[in-house]
Amino acid sequence: MKLSMKPAHLKRYKDIVALFWTYGRSDVARDLGAFDETADRDLAPREGDPKPEQLADDLERMGPTYVKLGQLLSSRADLLPDAYLEALARLQDDVKPFPFAEVETIVESELGVRLSKAFSTFEAKPLAAASLGQVHAATMRDGRPVVVKVQRPGVKKQIVEDFEVLNELAAFADAHTAVGKRYRFGKIVDEMRTTLLQELDYEREAANLRTLAENLSSFPRLHVPLPIADYSTGSVLTMDFVRGTKITKLSPLTRIDIDSEALVDELFRAYLQQVLVDGIFHADPHPGNVFLTDDGRIALLDLGMVGRVTGKIQEQLLKLTLALAEGNADAALEVMIAISEASDAFDEAEFRRRAGPFIVEQRETSLRKLNVGRAMLGIARIGADTGLYAPPNLLLLGKTLMQLDHIGTILAPEFDPNAAVQRHASAIMTQRMWKNLSPGNLLAPALELKDFLAGLPNRLNKIMDAAGNAELELKVRAPDTEHLLKAFQKIANRITTGLILAALIVGASLLMQVQTPFRLFGYPGLAMLFFLAAAGGGIWLVLDVVMKDYKDRQRARR
Repeated sequence: MKLSMKPAHLKRYKDIVALFWTYGRSDVARDLGAFDETADRDLAPREGDPKPEQLADDLERMGPTYVKLGQLLSSRADLLPDAYLEALARLQDDVKPFPFAEVETIVESELGVRLSKAFSTFEAKPLAAASLGQVHAATMRDGRPVVVKVQRPGVKKQIVEDFEVLNELAAFADAHTAVGKRYRFGKIVDEMRTTLLQELDYEREAANLRTLAENLSSFPRLHVPLPIADYSTGSVLTMDFVRGTKITKLSPLTRIDIDSEALVDELFRAYLQQVLVDGIFHADPHPGNVFLTDDGRIALLDLGMVGRVTGKIQEQLLKLTLALAEGNADAALEVMIAISEASDAFDEAEFRRRAGPFIVEQRETSLRKLNVGRAMLGIARIGADTGLYAPPNLLLLGKTLMQLDHIGTILAPEFDPNAAVQRHASAIMTQRMWKNLSPGNLLAPALELKDFLAGLPNRLNKIMDAAGNAELELKVRAPDTEHLLKAFQKIANRITTGLILAALIVGASLLMQVQTPFRLFGYPGLAMLFFLAAAGGGIWLVLDVVMKDYKDRQRARR
């Protein structure tokens, strides 16, 4: 089968297939290359054993879409081994900045005012440049220091075009390769496309900043910069300036001056609240997005990527997190099966056989602690291998917990995140209870109770009147009543027929004692007629039972 690949997409297609060749999926590369006869000339595997860091380099070379895809893939333990997850999690989204003239054009077009009118100062040199946009320091007219995040020109169009190629290849791989049918690349590509397009919506990011700042207001050691609504659009985001240092660049003296254990403990507690109570969490806390402010707080930046968890899944994730923190394999696997999607080929016995020892091994081989995020992603990978697909928010949570563990290692190497999870579990459960008892959640049941109580006297009067007038009827409606009645009728008919045949036999036996001129086979004729009628009826009854039962079995098989 051939695919209709646009000429403009051919180079992208070859780059993607080359990745499969290089990083161990030559079977997929061969199948994908089947629709372009010239492809194999350009797709030779790289010499030697490729290292995970080389995949990150190759994705950076391919452009912004693939840099972000690499970051998203760092949460897909069901697709990649641990070494690749770690390499992609550290993928630096640091590219050459685009010219200031374009920045000025975009900001003025989006805000509808000249740059010099909107800001008293605006630095031409960006503080940071990434694949989707870059950040500039500026000062508001009232002297307030801010940063302005400007979307890279043409990036949305490029991402849409790149995903056209990825969607086409994913559909082909799902239809024609074993690995595609197992991992369902089409669904994965759709999820990543949605995530990337949401990250390009700066108005959405501004809303995420406001929500997270409000949810974390009870954590004095944490800080989330607020957006400035009148200076933010879909492609320009203006927010408070955070004075501080990336945690990866902290000096040893700075670490001595701060209470690292308390900072990290509060960070973990805040994330547990975000996931298990608030239902929205900062899903990209890699060290580059975490600052230590000048006043000793932890600042969370870049809210383009957030995870959302709602309803019963929150309770299940709490159970899973606690089970993994305690090394309880049986409880963890039960929750995993309950919240995941099982394919027709899901082998539960094989999943339990592999995942149970994996959890125990992770806990026993770790000198101090079990990395809950790593264990979560590892179980997801085993599930995918056996036909069990974890929900995307669980994979995102696993990646987030891994990144938090990395932050904890940088700030407080002796900090034990599992102990923190167990320590704060009771407080989290109490918060969940209070949230469920909030006025908003109680309003609907209260209204239903009001309607019930208001209508109760009238209903009771009707029941009492019907009982007093002997008009009270109790009706039971069963879904299989008709089939039950037919079955009872069949049984009754057979019993009745059997009784008649038995009566004929008994009557014939009595008539044998009555001597009559009419003889049959040397016996009284009337008695023999009864015997023959009983014998014929018996044979008919047996044949009828056998044939009807046979037809019922055939009908049930269809």
